[in-house]
Order: sequence, then C-alpha cells, then structure tokens
Amino acid sequence: MIRRSNINAAVRREASRQYAKSFFKKAMKTLFYSVVMLVFSFCAKAQENNPFTTGFEKRLPSKILDEQRTVWIHIPTSNGGIGNTGKGRYPVIYLLDGDTNFNDVVSMTEFMSNAGLCPPMIVVGILHPARMKDLTFGTDKEMPGITGNGQKFMLYVEKELMPFIESNYPTASYKIFIGHSVGGLTVVNTMIHHPYLFNAYISLDGALWWNDQQIVKEAKLALANTKYKGKTLFMALANRMEKGMDTLQVQKDTTEGTELIRSNLEFIKDISKNKPNQLRFRHAYYENDDHGSVRLIGEYDALRFIFDYYKLKIYNSELDDPNFKMDCLLVTHYNNVSEQIGYPVKPAENQVNGLAYYMLRQKQFIKAEALFKLNITNYPGSANCYDGLGDLYLAKGDKAKAIENFEKTLSLKLIPETKQKLEALLKEKK
Repeated sequence: MIRRSNINAAVRREASRQYAKSFFKKAMKTLFYSVVMLVFSFCAKAQENNPFTTGFEKRLPSKILDEQRTVWIHIPTSNGGIGNTGKGRYPVIYLLDGDTNFNDVVSMTEFMSNAGLCPPMIVVGILHPARMKDLTFGTDKEMPGITGNGQKFMLYVEKELMPFIESNYPTASYKIFIGHSVGGLTVVNTMIHHPYLFNAYISLDGALWWNDQQIVKEAKLALANTKYKGKTLFMALANRMEKGMDTLQVQKDTTEGTELIRSNLEFIKDISKNKPNQLRFRHAYYENDDHGSVRLIGEYDALRFIFDYYKLKIYNSELDDPNFKMDCLLVTHYNNVSEQIGYPVKPAENQVNGLAYYMLRQKQFIKAEALFKLNITNYPGSANCYDGLGDLYLAKGDKAKAIENFEKTLSLKLIPETKQKLEALLKEKK
C-alpha cells in the first residue's frame, strides 16, 4: 500500500519539477535577451579568453628636459595591440605615475570598451625619475628641499611626447589627462593654465594644498574668465577626516591632516560659482576610501562620467518589433557620439553584423537587410559585409541577389565558406 505521505511527496516533487521547468524557461529567455544585449553593446569583436599584452616600453630622448624619458604604451587589443593597422583611430589617455597606475587603467579601458561603455583607447603611462620634481610647481615652505619643475615637464609633454605619440600611433583627436595626488595637482594646474591641451581632466585626490593652495588661488580668476566649453573635469576625493567629521565640518578645520580635502573642496566651490564658463564637471567623495585606494574607483567613475553618452541601449521590445527601424537607431546614436567626442565614430562592423544576423534568424528580413546595408555603407571595402547581405538574400530565396553579393565578397577576399555557397548556387542555376 502506498502511504498518503508518499503520494503527497510525489505530488510536491512533480509540482516542484514543473515550477523549476517554468522558471528555467523564463530564466533562459531572460538570459538569452541579456546575452543578446551584451553582444550588441560590444564595440569591438569579442575577445577569446587569452592573455593579452598590456603594453610596451619606449625610451625617448628629451631636449627640453635634457634626459632620456620612459613611457609605457598600450594600443587597444581590438587593433591587435600594435601601431597603425588601418583598423581605427583611438582617443589617448596620458597617465601620470605610469609605473604604478598603467596596468589598472589598461585593464579598465579594455573591459569598458568591450562592454560598450567607452571607445577603445590608447594609454600612455609616463614614468617619473624624479616624481616630485615633475609634478609640482616651484617650492612649498613645508617641503623646502623640493623645487618643482612642473612647467618644464608639461612643456615636454606638449612639445615632445604628444607629437611622438600622434606621429607613430593611430590616435584620434580626443585626449584625457589622469593624475593622482601631486599628479592630480598637475592635472588641475594644466586645466587652469593650458585648457586646450586635453579634452578631459581627471584629478584623483589632488594635492591642491601645494605651496599654500597656490593653484586654488590662481583658479579663482581663471574659472571666472575662461570658457571651458567642450572640456570635462572629474575630481575624486578620499576620506581624510577624523572620525565623526563630514565635508561641511572639515572646511572649518585648520589641522594639517585635512589640508588636502579642504583645498579640493575650496576649488570645487569656486567651480560651482562659475557655471557660465561651461565646464562639464562632477566630483565624488568616497567615504570608505583613503588616499591610496581612491585611485581605482575614481578612475572608473571618471571614465563612466566622461563617456556617459557612449553606450548604445537596445530594448527587448525594439528587438521584437518588426517595424522598429534599428538602423536609424544606430545612425542617430553614433551621430550623437561623434558630436560629443569631436570626431566621426561609426558603429563597429561586428556590432552591426551580429545584430543583423540576429534579425535574420528571427526572420525579420526588412530590419536585417537595412542593417547589412548600413554595414556596407560604413565599410564598403569589407568582404564580410557583402557576405552577410548574400546570406540574407539566400534566406529570402532571392538567389540572383545572393549570387551577386557572394561574387562581390570573393572579389574583395577569398572566404572558403562563401566560395562554397556561391558554387552551390551556380550549380543549381545550371
């Protein structure tokens, strides 16, 4: 005899199985859409899980500084990690304290560009044989043994380093300047006195206290009289305060330990008073980070802020709607990106190709055709673009147009798979 408890257990197991099956279906559908969205957001071809070379070293003679200088250079993995390949041109990050900061920023930019959050970028890490000499200006009464040579160092960056990078690597016009501590001091000093040098400035817990807050005082006049249209500044502030103190109370403090954050807060107040200068600005206070740890989170948040317009958003409803003009969405989005960044940016070939094939598999032929043709418009020399359009016409049963596009593909590049498709169609035609 079967006990009632066993029957109830069996019912419960079957109900659990049916629930799990239903849940799994819903979860897989959600996961599928999430994966689709992630793939389409990529601006570069998906990378295999292989190690990549972070960068390489260059030693350059400097006439201005009268010494050999060393930089570490990273070219985007999507470009093959090497110089001019014709695959694209990239914004450049000029990074102070390259020896301690380079690997973090390279990994961050590779992750963010693969996630569609920013463009792939060249990273130039500048090494400092005498850090305080490079990154300070004049003397500070509290540190009489140090004489800063910051003006001369920045002249080297502008007149020697930048021209070298722009002559030898696939650079775009957009440039970012990142510095931590006295590097942040150099970043702010450059934005105040040489705003034309970079498009975006990132100061990470900058040592604006230097020489009795000299740069804070100089900034008051500059912020009121300089137009910063098209310029972006992000400032990260660490928690350098005593227990129980907040960012309002600390401004009344006079102890040496809070001098750095007070200097930054004074500078931020002056920025807020001069909004007509059109500086695009944001700052963030990290309560749970100190001077050393704030660097990494500050860099990530800064790049997210600088490129907050970059990510392409596609909703499930737009993917499913056969009447939604996906090609128009892409064109509008990248026109906006181009306007914001200051040079033409096109949707990546692989990004559009993946989206077009998804539409093809869903039998949304009108959307797929528009996307394949958009790719051909943007990349007329790419064999892969014509191969995709050929696959579309083959799926629609338009063999003549399929043959035409496969022939065009092979005229640009011999792709064995395309050759097989063309031979099969020509054989049928006979």
